[in-house]
Amino acid sequence: MPFIDLKTQYGALKEQIHDRINRVLEHGQYIMGPEVLELETLLTSYVGTKHCITVSSGTEALLISLMALGIGPGDEVITTPFTFVATAEVIVLLGAKPVYVDIEPDTCNIDPNLVKARITNKTKAIITVSLYGQPADIDEINIIAKNHGNIPVIEDAAQSFGAIYEGKRSCNLSTIGCTSFFPSKPLGCYGDGGAIFTNDDAIALAAQEIRIHGQSQRYVHTRVGVGGRMDTIQCAILLAKLSRLSWEVEQRTLIADNYNTFIDRLGINRVQQRPNRTSVYAQYTIFSNQRKLLQKYLNDRGIPTAVHYPVPLNEQPAYRGFCNSSDQTPIASRVANQVLSLPMSPDLNLEQQSYILEVLKSYKDNEEEAS
Repeated sequence: MPFIDLKTQYGALKEQIHDRINRVLEHGQYIMGPEVLELETLLTSYVGTKHCITVSSGTEALLISLMALGIGPGDEVITTPFTFVATAEVIVLLGAKPVYVDIEPDTCNIDPNLVKARITNKTKAIITVSLYGQPADIDEINIIAKNHGNIPVIEDAAQSFGAIYEGKRSCNLSTIGCTSFFPSKPLGCYGDGGAIFTNDDAIALAAQEIRIHGQSQRYVHTRVGVGGRMDTIQCAILLAKLSRLSWEVEQRTLIADNYNTFIDRLGINRVQQRPNRTSVYAQYTIFSNQRKLLQKYLNDRGIPTAVHYPVPLNEQPAYRGFCNSSDQTPIASRVANQVLSLPMSPDLNLEQQSYILEVLKSYKDNEEEAS
């Protein structure tokens, strides 16, 4: 049983994927070919923003966004410690300081009630993370940001492409939305890829130029930039996959609903979903005070698992010197020792999920007998 079933997905889309790749091979425009603009146009329509700028990875999307905002040495960027390292990595690479705000214990997303207290006159941006596929309470964060001098808010939506918050799609909830097309993401290519979404013309222009080494026209470099273009072939693969995205999001929801029903009956704690938003369940995550034992029990019975994430960023060796201490983020520290993700993909079939739930019930029964 795979943790994420990309093989079945490929089988369902094989003809479309090969056709799209072959078109690129025929025209030979491997960098900034016509599929790039085609994809950007379709993604803009899907998300509902004015602009979409494809880039070489989700990390590059965050980096270019911060560069477009002019973030640099001496600046502070508020974010969550409970996320993949890329969220803080890009802040530090630009010489700025990540300032961590603790998370909600049930969603694992940044706690908006704690953001205001961390704002200083050095705060130049706020990065929220839509963890496990569910957006954070971004409306409240947007209000706080607006009331403190219109601080730009970036949604790190690497795990939530396709989710909806208060009637709007993830990536269209704040100043800038960034997503990743890493293969395991809800919409993934067959390598690295990402995108930036915004309704701000100036930010869009800056991002477009920064991704091509800061060029406003060929060999005219008006900004410091990076080599951040998304390959044409990866865009072609996503164009093929877009035809299945709505179905996949629906399937993820059905599978998660089934998980929720049975896991709640078993009395296992899990990440909660808020009623005013949807999740695309990039990961399906439960909590366990005996994670190592449960993980071994599942793995020994052929069920793969993963931990997202075992160490908060402000406890990581490379980042301790750049940020506030873990004493200020106790929930993130606790949750990092409890989270465990179960197999989740749109092609997880009923038989596989029934087996997972049967093994979880067996574990709970043994646990109750032992106590």
